[in-house]
Amino acid sequence: MPPLEDRTDFENADKGFIGSTSEPVIKSASGGTVWDFEAYAFLDAECPDTANPSLWRQSQLTAKHGLYQVAEGIYQVRGFDLSNISFIEGDTGVIVVDPLLSNECAAAALALYQEHRGDRPVTAVIYSHSHADHFGGVRGVVPEGADIPIIAPSGFLEHAVAENVYAGTAMNRRAIFMYGAELPKSPAGHIGAGLGQTTSTGTISLIEPTLLVTETGQEEVVDGVRIVFQLTPGTEAPAEMNFSFPERRALCMAENATHNLHNVLTLRGALVRDPRIWAHYLTEAIEMFAADADVLFASHHWPTWGTRELTTFLSEQRDLYAYLHDQTLRMLNQGYTGAEIAEMIELPPALDQAWHARGYYGSVSHNVKAIYQRYMGWYDGNPAHLWELPPEESAKKHVEFMGGAEAILPKAKAAYEAGELRWAAQVLNYVIFADAGNTDARDLLADVYDKLGQGSENGTWRNFFLQGAMELRGDKQDNVLDTASPDVARALSVEQIFDSLAIRINGPRAWDSRLTIDWNFTDLKEEIRLSLANGVLTQSHAHDGTPADLTMTLTKPQLLAMVATQNMDGVQADGDRQAVTTLIGLLDDVDPNFNIVTP
Repeated sequence: MPPLEDRTDFENADKGFIGSTSEPVIKSASGGTVWDFEAYAFLDAECPDTANPSLWRQSQLTAKHGLYQVAEGIYQVRGFDLSNISFIEGDTGVIVVDPLLSNECAAAALALYQEHRGDRPVTAVIYSHSHADHFGGVRGVVPEGADIPIIAPSGFLEHAVAENVYAGTAMNRRAIFMYGAELPKSPAGHIGAGLGQTTSTGTISLIEPTLLVTETGQEEVVDGVRIVFQLTPGTEAPAEMNFSFPERRALCMAENATHNLHNVLTLRGALVRDPRIWAHYLTEAIEMFAADADVLFASHHWPTWGTRELTTFLSEQRDLYAYLHDQTLRMLNQGYTGAEIAEMIELPPALDQAWHARGYYGSVSHNVKAIYQRYMGWYDGNPAHLWELPPEESAKKHVEFMGGAEAILPKAKAAYEAGELRWAAQVLNYVIFADAGNTDARDLLADVYDKLGQGSENGTWRNFFLQGAMELRGDKQDNVLDTASPDVARALSVEQIFDSLAIRINGPRAWDSRLTIDWNFTDLKEEIRLSLANGVLTQSHAHDGTPADLTMTLTKPQLLAMVATQNMDGVQADGDRQAVTTLIGLLDDVDPNFNIVTP
């Protein structure tokens, strides 16, 4: 680990500070707290023994909040959400880059900017990529009915809505663990997530892009500001882009280069990212932009100033992802599994001593396993692992073989006291999955998770362990996070809406059902046939001319209303209306509060 006495990052995080809000919280229209600026005041103190000193340092940096000048005509508001919002001043107003996760936080950030820089109108919005904390607050900065360019990388809308709908329920449940949203903010509880403090809890919105960036090198002049774009698909997000402001010698790296090791696979769940192409695009960014830039800023953390400094930063970030990729491949081709490689791999000394390469958000351990998964899948090749028992049945067998819970608990307690925390967690998890009501095992495993979390340098690991401990002790809150907002739902294509229904079909209950529904969308001039057979809901634009059981004539908004409420007002239905009732009856409800640390 680099020396804690190094204060360079603190100097850079404070550079350009103009001022911050005097309000202690950002509130929703109903009066609820969306963001609390005072919640992390405890970070001003020295690191306690309940936190890793390196993560404590990172949280001190990411908790800083206010308006900062980055370059001439370029400003950022940091610490108003998990991400940053940037303001690029143009001829007649201001271009907003990445309007945070929620409308309330974005509006508060814009108000702070305008307080210090004048009431400049928003003349354009840029979404750097397709994650919700970079577009969700857009209606907080764009007035209703405003006709301004909304700029995004090619593929943005498809990926932005698909990620939040297809697996959104499971991702949101695990995001509670990843960001520690329910944990008390305290030296023994939540201190941050590494990439930022946590996610805000306000209203998520989406305005569809009006201008897509479709190729690297594309240039646009927006409100008199020349911008040069670099597409980076498959890096930190499926649709992402970096961009340069040449006349201001400033480079925005989106979320492709931040002051930590990022995730190749997030712990909340996502598609596995490609560290090889990530490294390639960082090399391309150096070649395209570095020599002509005096400052590098991103959608998280603080800027890097100086051409030499930012080039070194980008080069080390590039080497970080390339090294993990190449060494994982080298060792997997020697027969090692992902779990084995994660224990064996070490970073080169220069990267190990770089603060911005520390695993505060992603980790070397889980990134290596993700790279293995990307190339080799979940199976490690050992036949014993090909058809293992499911968790509960396996746990019962383990506990029986080890002599029962009464024999395991004293040994687990001894392992805990000896500092063998990983082993204690593993065997206690068997006991709980064999008998969720064993309070002694739950209490001891919660203590183990506390120790593991408080010792972790990785913010998301800490949050997972501490959230797990909290739920084992019986404090499980309902999941209030919902990234599938009305704006996101409206942005779904008809095909995506039907896909979202298909993944809710209860296959076994639908085995013997057969139905065909034709959907004629008068507003889209589009026809789709849905067919249910063998528990599979299939959609097609062409069919063999056989009549459908039911023909629906409607608009896309009416379809959304039907999906949400089963309301068919205004929909023309010709044929057997029972077909819709049957289809709806075969859809499973989702459980946003499913168990994770217990069966």
